[in-house]
Amino acid sequence: MKPVPHATSLRRAPVQRRSAERLTRILDACADLLDEVGYDDLSTRAVAQRAGVPIGSVYRFFGNKRQMADALAQRNLERYSERVTRRLAGAERGDWRAAVDAVLDEYLAMKRTAPGFTLVDFGNQIPVGARDAEPNHRVADRLTDLLSGYLGRTPDDDLRRTFLIAVETADTLVHLAFRMDPEGDEKIITEARELLRAYLGRVLD
Repeated sequence: MKPVPHATSLRRAPVQRRSAERLTRILDACADLLDEVGYDDLSTRAVAQRAGVPIGSVYRFFGNKRQMADALAQRNLERYSERVTRRLAGAERGDWRAAVDAVLDEYLAMKRTAPGFTLVDFGNQIPVGARDAEPNHRVADRLTDLLSGYLGRTPDDDLRRTFLIAVETADTLVHLAFRMDPEGDEKIITEARELLRAYLGRVLD
């Protein structure tokens, strides 16, 4: 079964498999409709119709479309983490350059192919929560926890700050690349990769 968002993003967490599958359909429908109509014209009723569920099923999990978009962003982060983990499974432990490539390449792949990702991402386009819950903090914390063991580093405040700076930098440059070209301007992406390697090399070598 595909991962569902952490329970804190939901009014009620799914307990049974049938309920989890219904939540997955709701989020899949939300993602598809975001690509078709955008966030402003997204409605819970349209999501329910697309998912083939009663409107009450949507409100069982979400109070409004903002909560639904946040849950989709959290699911995106879970799926992204899984993709990075699979990518690094065959890489040599401690190779931070392979880690940089995995982190950037899998993000670009989702940016190009995952429904609704262009608008919601990990929450960047629709900010939610307090400052310590900002999307780039979520991503940096997840990557710190995910990569610290692989890199043989302690996940302390210094490493978290390092990854936060790298995530903020990559986020800005990748968004620039996709503003310049719908598929991502390759020259800007190349520059972003080199910039990240130069910065992380100073810290991790």
